[in-house]
Amino acid sequence: MEILKHGFMQRAFVVGILLAIIIPCIGVIVVLKRLSMIGDTLSHSSLAGVAAGLILGINPIIGAGAVCIIAALGIEAIRKRIPRFSEMSIAIMMSAGVGLAGVLSGFVKSAANFNSFLFGSIVAISGFELWLVVGVSCAVMLVFTLLYKELFFIALDERAARLAGIPVRAVNFVFTILTAVTVSVAARTVGALIVSSMMVAPVACAMQTGKNYKQTVIGAVCFAVAFTVAGLFIAYYARLKPGGAIVLLGVLCLVFILAAKRVYTSLRRSRLRGADSAARG
Repeated sequence: MEILKHGFMQRAFVVGILLAIIIPCIGVIVVLKRLSMIGDTLSHSSLAGVAAGLILGINPIIGAGAVCIIAALGIEAIRKRIPRFSEMSIAIMMSAGVGLAGVLSGFVKSAANFNSFLFGSIVAISGFELWLVVGVSCAVMLVFTLLYKELFFIALDERAARLAGIPVRAVNFVFTILTAVTVSVAARTVGALIVSSMMVAPVACAMQTGKNYKQTVIGAVCFAVAFTVAGLFIAYYARLKPGGAIVLLGVLCLVFILAAKRVYTSLRRSRLRGADSAARG
């Protein structure tokens, strides 16, 4: 294939597929914990780290990762302090992150480098960033596999998990760090403004088709990989932004699944009514 002859597209496919595997794993837990907007908050906060990295002359992803970790820990701390209104923690940290990014962006000399993080630049991944994604992906997959049951119990009911003897605080801390690192890396590829959609859309599709937790996780990964591969092909030949193409495919697929389920449910009800009428007759 012509598309795979280019080195930058080969790196894009490797990075895209790796992120498509780990982002839904994080996304399933986030959705079950009713914290779907945490990806949006961390991705916006990562812009402050990007700006700080550009100002200090270090790799922006490193700066984004540091700020995302601080923001994620801040969300978790506020959530524990105000358990009845835990969603406030997301709004507070998003406001702080966006505000700080707005202030620091004024000191960035190259606006083009900063703007590339808004909608992603997966085809411009450097060798260092490629290996960084590989390392983060391996770490996330390893931890997710080791804490598979613990994360499932905590996502469903933290109180019950604590009573069952699961170290909720330690598991939450590890998961928070993984989420922050994953979002900071993904912000570079699919873009800070749409990374949360990449985290939620495949999970939403999988929840409509899967019958249990395991099927939902596997389905979310499969959907994400399909969206990423198809999105890269479409973006290459149609000359579109890869991040936007990937996310739009996810949203369109979700709309199609919901519509198909509605039609199927209507047809099934009609058949049942017809069978019931025939039995009475």
